Amino acid sequence: MSTVSLDYDSRDLKACIAMMKGGSKTFFAASRLLPMRVRAAAVALYAFCRVADDLVDQGGDVHTNLSVLRQRLDQIYSGNPSEFVEDQALTLVVQQYQLPRLFLDALLEGFEWDALGHRYQTLEDLQSYAARVAGTVGAMMCWIMGSKSTTTLARACELGVAMQLTNIARDIGEDARNGRIYLPLEWMETAGINVEEWLENPKPTAEVKALISRLLEEADLLYRRSQSGIAELPPDCRAAILAASSIYGEIGAQLRREGLDSITRRTIVSTTRKLVLLASAWTQVRWIYVDTQQPSPLKAISFLVENCQKNLNDRNTPTYAPNRAMSQKIEWVLGLFERLENERIGRKPIELSE
Repeated sequence: MSTVSLDYDSRDLKACIAMMKGGSKTFFAASRLLPMRVRAAAVALYAFCRVADDLVDQGGDVHTNLSVLRQRLDQIYSGNPSEFVEDQALTLVVQQYQLPRLFLDALLEGFEWDALGHRYQTLEDLQSYAARVAGTVGAMMCWIMGSKSTTTLARACELGVAMQLTNIARDIGEDARNGRIYLPLEWMETAGINVEEWLENPKPTAEVKALISRLLEEADLLYRRSQSGIAELPPDCRAAILAASSIYGEIGAQLRREGLDSITRRTIVSTTRKLVLLASAWTQVRWIYVDTQQPSPLKAISFLVENCQKNLNDRNTPTYAPNRAMSQKIEWVLGLFERLENERIGRKPIELSE
């Protein structure tokens, strides 16, 4: 395959940058701090994911919208993209990094589940959703950074799942007011909570708080598992990912300090606390514990890891570790994982002029 490069000043990338600037100012600002090759790829991925989510949510028949998007992916992966600028840019990312298509197919499936108002009977079902809307994001960025070992990708996917579970625990009330419930239904049934009645009048009852605590415990388990994966990242990436994990995990800790009430309030980690965790990660990263007995990948993300193994048998992709200040890296990582969650809550579609 011939060498393909992403031109950050190209028309396609400029349009994608405009889309990012209009959709996520945090991610837009952070993306400017990335090394050029990684920055362009991140912008292109963002743009396509944003457009895909908008199209699925815009109304009309969900299945028809998904069919259109999957056809566009067919064209992208065949090297013959449509005229849409985000498709043109993503084609270059696919070619340069040999990005496995399953990541994007799984992401679209997660968008579809949201659009159809899926509810999740068990924790395993919820983890399957989180693997699609967040685990895939972790995998794609890990892949682009040049970390493609099975263990590292598995832990990256699981870190994404942990972050999504934290998001869900934080946004129980907001989701309920939008008619959505992400807590496992069997948990609610066991706790004696009538789901429909609770959605009509969501309150921070003791039973609901206990479920929020349980969900945070599941997230904490995955945060701990991710440590070994962080240790396998390129050296200049480890502190940033550790800090991202710590800061996102702090949302759960802060939620506990606030009495596990995510119904009437939204938990926020203060800037001061983030800076403390950032500094702590800088020193702790040298002593990350690596378990020689690595756990098997979480069942919900195993399909992503297995697909990566197949792709790794026949690849010629560049391995590149971004080189930038840790404070810049953490902003990038947090912005990335917050993007999908912010857009899940709701936002206006972006229209691009030609």
